[in-house]
Amino acid sequence: MSLQHEIIAKLGVKPTIDVDDEIRRRVDFLKKLVKQAGSSGLLIAISGGVDSAVAAGLCKQATDELSNETGKPYMTLGVFQPYGEQEDIAHSYAVAEAFELEHKVETNIEEAVDEVAIETEYAFKALGIHRHMSRGGKGNVKARMRMVVQYALAFDLNLLVVGTDHASEALTGFFTKWGDGAVDVTPLSSLNKRQVRQLARRLSVPAEVIDKAPTAGLWAGQTDEAELGVTYEENSDYLEGKAINPKARETLEKHYARTEHKRLAIPGI
Repeated sequence: MSLQHEIIAKLGVKPTIDVDDEIRRRVDFLKKLVKQAGSSGLLIAISGGVDSAVAAGLCKQATDELSNETGKPYMTLGVFQPYGEQEDIAHSYAVAEAFELEHKVETNIEEAVDEVAIETEYAFKALGIHRHMSRGGKGNVKARMRMVVQYALAFDLNLLVVGTDHASEALTGFFTKWGDGAVDVTPLSSLNKRQVRQLARRLSVPAEVIDKAPTAGLWAGQTDEAELGVTYEENSDYLEGKAINPKARETLEKHYARTEHKRLAIPGI
């Protein structure tokens, strides 16, 4: 078996999907987990990107169906988490409106992240290192702080925290360990980016959200494809078993090898 096919098998990606079937399976999966956990519903951080929009749509359908089937109130809580001023925050609100989310809240993480950065820089100085926190390091703090706030809300509201990671991100390790990778459930995990967009269109996610350049929102001007050096089209083709440009293939497989620790259980002895 080639490395490409080994990776595809591990991540569980299908070469083609039936969109309606995938939506049904993932909604049922969420409903089952909510009932098993004795939870009151689901929490989804809505970033303004297509991944969180699709996850929000699945969550809302799941909790609506549970409410109708049981006569008990189940909720999907949408959380918007800008760092200061978020340029595309309107897209987050557009997603919430598209899915008629009754429960939504904005939690700005700027002050909390900046306090962590200051304390880290104090620690650098104590070590004799006079520098500011790196852009990447602070970006990871942002991702982890968002998750701290999500779990603080989820604990007291008895909600499961839903992640937005999918196979295209797993392939490259493009998520923050113990940040956006630290969740209770990932309903998109066996889909590639192209397939996520297919579900988005069927769920009627706003077009401006589907078509925008993917970004983790960790710093101004950051885009996934520029940072990774490969496009999501190439990434999706790779995960569908297609032949791609040899340089893009090499880049993807290097990302996969370098980030293996993110996909494994914590090692111990």
